[in-house]
Amino acid sequence: MVRISEFQIKDVVNVADGKKLGNIGDIEINVQTGKIDAIIISGSGKILGFFGKDDDITIPWENILKIGEDVILVRYKESSEYKPNEEES
Repeated sequence: MVRISEFQIKDVVNVADGKKLGNIGDIEINVQTGKIDAIIISGSGKILGFFGKDDDITIPWENILKIGEDVILVRYKESSEYKPNEEES
């Protein structure tokens, strides 16, 4: 069993590029089933004149590959990086 407080301190890492996405800021729970639907990684604050925050990253539960002692491995691909093939258009 894992406590939410333990879950939040783990680094979330994208297996596609090995990049650290951040830490879990929130979770989405399906109140009908009681299961976690997604984790939300809070956007980091911007620095030096760039006020505001980056957008939050939502990772569906099925994209979580492994929860380790220090790290959570996820599969995440930004929609802005996706470029459909001409055949798909």
